Amino acid sequence: MLDARKEGFVIVRRQGEWISARVGDELVMMSAEVGNYLGLSEVGARIWELIETPQDMATLCANLQEEFDVSPEVCSADVDAFLNELAKHGAITLDAPAP
Repeated sequence: MLDARKEGFVIVRRQGEWISARVGDELVMMSAEVGNYLGLSEVGARIWELIETPQDMATLCANLQEEFDVSPEVCSADVDAFLNELAKHGAITLDAPAP
């Protein structure tokens, strides 16, 4: 059985209304509707910017590898873990692509 996220077959989409502000290299986010606050690192902030337009994991990792010195394996594992955390907080959805 394939892990769809690791294979890049999942579309990452922002969800809900999040207010965000840059503080140095970090991004501070708040969801008034849910009452969640998140602080994102420089890389997390870049991921948030990139998913302003929904995209699949493979594209997201390819973009990050162009900007940061990271191997494909490490990028995929770290992005997967990060996106799971964002999903737990209701900031994103991980959807199967349309057929």
